[in-house]
Amino acid sequence: MPAAQSRAVPLIRVRVVNAYPHDAAAFTQGLVFADNRLFESTGLYGQSSLREVELESGAVRQIRRLPDSLFGEGITVFGERLLQLTWRTRIGFVYELASLKRVGEFRYATEGWGLTHDGRRLILSDGSARLQFLNPVDFSPMGAVVVRDGDVPVQGLNELEFFDGQILANVWHTERIARIHPTSGRVTGWLDLKGLLSAQERAAGAGVLNGIAYDAIGRRLFVTGKRWPRIFEIALEPEPGPNP
Repeated sequence: MPAAQSRAVPLIRVRVVNAYPHDAAAFTQGLVFADNRLFESTGLYGQSSLREVELESGAVRQIRRLPDSLFGEGITVFGERLLQLTWRTRIGFVYELASLKRVGEFRYATEGWGLTHDGRRLILSDGSARLQFLNPVDFSPMGAVVVRDGDVPVQGLNELEFFDGQILANVWHTERIARIHPTSGRVTGWLDLKGLLSAQERAAGAGVLNGIAYDAIGRRLFVTGKRWPRIFEIALEPEPGPNP
């Protein structure tokens, strides 16, 4: 189970700036915004894919399907390459960003869940409390950090995004996103996303919160979930100050 929130870590409210249509059949495992384009990785055996999605309409502009034996996971864009993880097979794929042509593969030592980077290292989650760092050129290990809220490890780290110098991480089966210091692994805030979907939308089959993308040029932050009917653009409210 995810760790309880430490009293010292602020709970950050968010407000919805905009909402966009999203394919409610998409089992979202990764989301990234780059080159003024939105990309999504979907999971499930026999249904996994890499997609370019039109934000405003939710339409799939292009799609690259994975073999039925692979389960798609997190994605990130590093330079002119898009990188995609798979779950238990420990195989990642390299795509040419402009065309989404698959141009290579890479390996890693654990399950693949979420993927992002800090400009010099890839950052990978595997569903535990541990984040791994990989060389973006040859994918060799560059260390790891355990994520903690206070003294308690935060298990279930899932989809990742790098945002304003810190790591944002979905935490499996919660409606919060952990904001993580990339060096210490300390949780510096919790984004509270409770209530983004209505009870009717959840009853219609929407799954867990999973998917974070940041438009660094437009400074827009997007979130969605597995089989959610919408992608939300959110803004963070001012953080609460310390108690007197």
